[in-house]
Amino acid sequence: GIILVAINPYKQLPIYGDAIIHAYSGQNMGDMDPHIFAVAEEAYKQMARNNKNQSIIVSGESGAGKTVSARYTMRYFATVSRSSSSAHVEDKVLASNPITEAVGNAKTTRNDNSSRFGKYTEISFDQSYQIIGANMRTYLLEKSRVVFQVENERNYHIFYQLCASAMQPEYEHLKLGRS
Repeated sequence: GIILVAINPYKQLPIYGDAIIHAYSGQNMGDMDPHIFAVAEEAYKQMARNNKNQSIIVSGESGAGKTVSARYTMRYFATVSRSSSSAHVEDKVLASNPITEAVGNAKTTRNDNSSRFGKYTEISFDQSYQIIGANMRTYLLEKSRVVFQVENERNYHIFYQLCASAMQPEYEHLKLGRS
């Protein structure tokens, strides 16, 4: 298969916008510079051409940019498969990511928004190759982070935000205060 080695520059680069997505859309692998959008385009074309499921594996160390790369891939699929319907399932798929990150991401010494779990995302397409849904499964959740954090690290975002707001009147019913 195709292997792309990506390096996290730790800053925003202007190489992930809609214009770049449209530049890679419909191109053959190797016609353009190596890019996460080239990998996504190849998977999309193979799915359409051969009518077979495709997989993209994003792997790397903590802080390497796996979550961002997966998000760019989903955005690529959402953009190139854009339907004219009012359902906009693509937008719902992309909108679910912050919720997942709130429950499974935490601040670490290496990354302020580090995924502390693995995830398998399955995106479903219809016969016109437009997104019709997605299923995300999480695995290997770092459960110890709920009760213990290393110095200079933080619990999952959702717990941190709830506990930081514990004294707000609207959260009294959650009984988050100290006993």
